[in-house]
Amino acid sequence: MPLNLTKIAFGAQSYGDIESWYAQRRSPNLTTRYRPTKWEQCIGGSLYWIHQHSIVARSEIIGFSETADGRWSIDLKPELVRVHPRPKRAHQGWRYLKGDPPRDLAEGEDIGDALPGKLAGKLERLGLI
Repeated sequence: MPLNLTKIAFGAQSYGDIESWYAQRRSPNLTTRYRPTKWEQCIGGSLYWIHQHSIVARSEIIGFSETADGRWSIDLKPELVRVHPRPKRAHQGWRYLKGDPPRDLAEGEDIGDALPGKLAGKLERLGLI
């Protein structure tokens, strides 16, 4: 089973900003200083985007390539898939996703009145959701 990564959607003011990143690129990628040590297990997995303290979307990881300046590029499938929001704390860089990944939203499915990430995280720690 492939490994998944998480990454903060830094600079995104809304989910629409994340969508625009994908609309403007034919082959989206994410540049990082270090390649994951388990990079081969990540191919076929997904990069999950965190926005406003919630995992909101994912994109399949298709490979890793080294850039001219010695950094690493995480190459992504040019498709952004919305997922059921799940609370997730902010972090720097990428991290491996622990546990089961959030489920994809079905075609035409609406997330409804999802709780903000910070509030949902606090309620989860209290055992209320």
